[in-house]
Amino acid sequence: MSDLIDEIKTLIIETLNLEDVTVADIDSDAPLFVEGLGLDSIDALELGVALHKRYGLTLSSEAEEARQHFASARHLADYVAAHRSC
Repeated sequence: MSDLIDEIKTLIIETLNLEDVTVADIDSDAPLFVEGLGLDSIDALELGVALHKRYGLTLSSEAEEARQHFASARHLADYVAAHRSC
């Protein structure tokens, strides 16, 4: 699972063009939004598109459910592991 978490972290860095951020800089359990990385709703949309392209995932538009999946890199990795089609 740690390989998938690192893969998700790399996807976040590349998709959002986070300069000067490495995989090691992202705490697997830290919040991705507001605190932690400080991502916003536009970042969430971009990341959702990247997840769809990379793993064939379509995230729910239900706000609370999406918030849970985007809570941290570990939560995203758990979601990808359970739902990816490729």
